[in-house]
Amino acid sequence: MRGRLDVTRGALWTGLAVLVFVIVLPLRVSTRPGLLSARGLFVERSVRTDSLVSIRWFDGVSQRMILRDTDGNRVEIDPAVLIRNPDMWRRLDMDTRTSIECGTLLCGTTALRRLARRIDREAAHTVFKVSGLE
Repeated sequence: MRGRLDVTRGALWTGLAVLVFVIVLPLRVSTRPGLLSARGLFVERSVRTDSLVSIRWFDGVSQRMILRDTDGNRVEIDPAVLIRNPDMWRRLDMDTRTSIECGTLLCGTTALRRLARRIDREAAHTVFKVSGLE
């Protein structure tokens, strides 16, 4: 019968819905002094932000930053999370400065400057918009 929902079609549609949910579900990113964590549906990954080795920025359809620490841990986040959360950005910025001072951050200062410029630009845009100068 065409157009009717049977058990097989119901199972296929349910499986498709679950797959779309898993793909679209955003990571929950949190920071503490010296630590950045990203929690997905099944896994949680953390990286020590005060002992970072590299920060890589990937452009494309969805921008991504990959942070690696001296213990080999790796976290992948969307830079928009940091743009929308200035407190989280300040915490990460302070901790990455510690990594730079300790000499562990060998690759990624360009990505940090790029992100800082973008955050400053967004903040200025918001100030102009709120003050009516836009």
